[in-house]
This record gives sequence, C-alpha cells and structure tokens, in this order.
Amino acid sequence: MIKNLSNVGHFFWGDNCERWEFLISDDLIVVQEKMPPGTAEQMHFHKKAQQFFYILSGIATFNVEGQLFKLKANEGISILPNVMHQFSNREEEDLNFLLISQPTSKEDRYNI
Repeated sequence: MIKNLSNVGHFFWGDNCERWEFLISDDLIVVQEKMPPGTAEQMHFHKKAQQFFYILSGIATFNVEGQLFKLKANEGISILPNVMHQFSNREEEDLNFLLISQPTSKEDRYNI
C-alpha cells in the first residue's frame, strides 16, 4: 500500500506537535513529525535504538550531550544508543522531519 499523511496513524504529542507513523515494527520505526515554533522534546536517551533525524523543512536545534547543532532542510543527524539528546524548534516556522529508529524506540526511552 502506498502511504501518505492522510492514510497512516497520526497523533498529537507535547505542545501541539504531530506524528505520522509510516512504519512501526520491532525492528524499525519510520515516522514524520511536525513541531510548531517554540516547541521541544525532553532530554532523553535510548539504550538500544539508534536514530536518524532528517530535516524536511525548517531548522532544528539538537542538544547532543550538551553540544548544540543546527540542522536545516536536507540535512540529517545520527544519534547512537546511550547518547543523551533533545530536539527543539527555536525558530519562527514549523519544523518537519523524518525520524528513523532501529530497532524500535518504543519502550526504550529514558527521560533525563
């Protein structure tokens, strides 16, 4: 089946952030997320999952173990297991990105 934003699982999280679930399995997660201006997730890490974030539009600010990185459209960052990280949108436009987790990050998130 061809998947798009209108026919996959969708929910809101945090402060009006959105998530569309394209693939959810024990081995792999592929989602698209949207974060409005001024939103952030909590600092956390994963014991097993490695993650790759790919920016579709907007500018993302990553805090990776205290070091800040700004990513713009068509840039990505890889986060290995046991690395503390936080993702935020400090800009004035929506931030849209793909998040790929392998294996699943479900039940493998430890908030700081």
